[in-house]
Amino acid sequence: MKIVLCCASHSEAILNANLGRSPCIIDGSLPLHVEWGAPSASVAYNRALDATDAEIVVFVHHDVYLPKGWDAVLRARLAELPDDWALFGSFGVALDAGHIGPVWSSSIGLIAGSVALKPVEVQSFDELLIIMKRSAGLRFDEELPGWHMYGTDIVAIARAKGFRAYAGALPLIHNDRYHEALDSDFTACYHYMRRKWRAVLPLRSPIIKISKSGLHIWRNRWRDMRSRDFRENMAIDTEVQPEEFARRCGWVDLGPSA
Repeated sequence: MKIVLCCASHSEAILNANLGRSPCIIDGSLPLHVEWGAPSASVAYNRALDATDAEIVVFVHHDVYLPKGWDAVLRARLAELPDDWALFGSFGVALDAGHIGPVWSSSIGLIAGSVALKPVEVQSFDELLIIMKRSAGLRFDEELPGWHMYGTDIVAIARAKGFRAYAGALPLIHNDRYHEALDSDFTACYHYMRRKWRAVLPLRSPIIKISKSGLHIWRNRWRDMRSRDFRENMAIDTEVQPEEFARRCGWVDLGPSA
């Protein structure tokens, strides 16, 4: 099974300090294709689809680290998926709104998501890592602005075409920085999703509920403002090497039977 990693990056330093240190990239087990300077995530990832030919395409953030043995675990998890799958991810929101992981996140200083014993169908992904089966024929929506919500949008696109999206136990390190509040880019993506998918709302992304009223964007802003100090204290310095996070999580070597 041919697999390629695809990353959209604006920082060679962040890429080299995280994803570029992943053993499966260093030893050549998985090739890495990088798109530089794209105007949006959707444009970057469609360009990556056009530039590669592997059946399994792994879209991954540049601040993600894949521990030793991750590629073997990926192949094992893909073998467990039902035939109707088009998308798989390391962190997703189940149809019942439960969070499926596990992944380490530096921005919140903990391992997020429950450990699933089998693939769990999801309604959205955290964009840190999304796996696509090329033969499903999916494309990202280039009208979706910026760098948010495409993990929810691509699942809705797949479901509209009769495919399913799943998440499962595929541990990784997301060495992401602390975010004080939702930015204007996030707000633009939120309202685009409200308009596009109005007929099937509500949808739950890992960050927010997308509702017809749109009131949740204001609720989240209020919640972020009230919890700012608490969340800032939870965050871990991203200058810590990702291998150290993997060690603390017990993920130094995921092994072939993880």
